[in-house]
Amino acid sequence: MIVPDTLDGAILLSVIDFTLSIVMISGIGVILALFPLLNRLGKVDEEAIRQGHH
Repeated sequence: MIVPDTLDGAILLSVIDFTLSIVMISGIGVILALFPLLNRLGKVDEEAIRQGHH
């Protein structure tokens, strides 16, 4: 599909760009929201590390 070089084409391109921007920002938000969950999975026992037990 080729976007025509008219006002309608510019509006269509703007709508597509806006939609893809929202999708990308939402995807980044989901990835950032997963970081605390990953932190809980990799819980480190700091007391055992201080005592030298790995």
